[in-house]
Amino acid sequence: MPRSTPRATAAASTTATAAPTAAELLDFVRSAAADPELIASLPLDPQGRTWVRLDGPGGSEAWLIGWPPGTGTGWHDHAESVGAFATAVGGLTEHSLAVRLPASGWKTLELSEGLDRERRLASGQGRAFGRHHVHEVLNESSEHAVSVHAYHPPLPLIRRFSRTGPVLRLEQVERPEDWQ
Repeated sequence: MPRSTPRATAAASTTATAAPTAAELLDFVRSAAADPELIASLPLDPQGRTWVRLDGPGGSEAWLIGWPPGTGTGWHDHAESVGAFATAVGGLTEHSLAVRLPASGWKTLELSEGLDRERRLASGQGRAFGRHHVHEVLNESSEHAVSVHAYHPPLPLIRRFSRTGPVLRLEQVERPEDWQ
């Protein structure tokens, strides 16, 4: 995936000693998503996602991400980090699970019925989430989408999963050096 140089943005109002809450991260991503100059700075690639690292509030990790039509993240979590994301341009779909999964000690889980959730996030809309949130984010439209994401603490790892019906299988664990 193409990458570009990081760009810093103004941090939300959090103290240097207090970790930002999911609500504060949501305020930050909504504000950044509403910044037309920041959004226009992201180079877009018609073939693959692009991203730029941002300075998030209170030492959080933040990203500006471009999504060509038909792209997505696959099922994953953000380990012990809380997070938020907001759509700046276009629309994104989030599929998530309404259950907290064990942090470790498993390779395959069979999910109960009724755990699947779906959200569509149009331009200007966002959402926050807690630790161990498992989801996938997709651009199912025919237009490019752009979004802003923030996590605290900065992502120690991302676990990637495959899903076949009710079966969720741990496939890979990525560390920061894999995406930075």
